[in-house]
Amino acid sequence: MTDQNADLDVALDRVIEAARAHLAAVKAAAGRIDDDDVWQAYVDLNNASFAYDEKLLDAFGEVTPWDVESIDADEADRRFGQITEPGAGGADPYEHVVSVRQRRDYRVPSVSALLRVAETARRSAVPEDEDAGPVESVGEAVLELLQAGDGSLSSLDVPELEPLDGLLTVTEVAEPLDLEAFDDADGNGPFAPVETDLLVGRLDEHPFLPDEDDHEGHDHEGHDHAGHNHRH
Repeated sequence: MTDQNADLDVALDRVIEAARAHLAAVKAAAGRIDDDDVWQAYVDLNNASFAYDEKLLDAFGEVTPWDVESIDADEADRRFGQITEPGAGGADPYEHVVSVRQRRDYRVPSVSALLRVAETARRSAVPEDEDAGPVESVGEAVLELLQAGDGSLSSLDVPELEPLDGLLTVTEVAEPLDLEAFDDADGNGPFAPVETDLLVGRLDEHPFLPDEDDHEGHDHEGHDHAGHNHRH
């Protein structure tokens, strides 16, 4: 038991030394990305922590809060050597741009209810001393909800909108989107594929609508979409 205690003391000392070396490397890097010294110190700290945890388990059946696995030092060196800065000589740039486009449709069970929730969202975004004005159409209401949610489709997960099917496509294009090339009123041009676009695949989305007799505790809003992938 004495030898085990001595081994544990040595293993713990290595953890402390490795932690100090890691902190010193982090300070020296001063936020620099992919610093070699920080990576090596991280590997040393990881492996010292793993070794101490193993010895503690063997000696007393106890564990530390550290959930780590051993890292092979040689493999770590090879992995780090593959990391390159953007634009560096060893980079592997992709000649195309990947375009992700999404459509999701909704049914409006109650226009008046949708207008009310949109006006509430508008009032919360407008200073109290300014007149928010009424929301006058269904399209304007949906746009208001999207703006309130910073453009996220999750902002449309409201009872006032019933989700229908949706579609997501992944396409390889030659050039990135140029918003200046399209008029503000042109809602089709930026999404319309051109002859040189290559459709990689599409993901069909179907709304998850639970049965009304679902057991208590399965309280779904009914707005989540399940996807099915179609590759080309």
